[in-house]
Amino acid sequence: MAQRLPPEIENKLARLQSLQAQYTRIAQERVAVESEIAETQKVLKLLEEAGEGAPVYRMKAGILVRVDREKLIQELKDRLEILELRLQKLKKQEGELKKQLDKLAGEIKQMQAHLTLGKQGGAGG
Repeated sequence: MAQRLPPEIENKLARLQSLQAQYTRIAQERVAVESEIAETQKVLKLLEEAGEGAPVYRMKAGILVRVDREKLIQELKDRLEILELRLQKLKKQEGELKKQLDKLAGEIKQMQAHLTLGKQGGAGG
């Protein structure tokens, strides 16, 4: 029959799982933001290549509506700036979570090693 882990280790394992889930969510969000940044940069490049006189349209409510090119470029640049700030924040959160995960995993390993050594020492006596 398997022995239960001490409550302290169980609590740390639960915290580790919680941090891992949070880390995964942040990493997925970071990837989505990076993708949106790349797409926005691509659209800006296309608008620049199209030139000043080219008509520009935007999809609204299922139809294409002509929009002012310069206004759209400024909207996209503003959006890009917001996305880049969001990306920086996500990368920082991801790094901090990684440090916490590594520290907690190390603590758990150390506690398990002490537990294993304690059992081995008690069995020999």
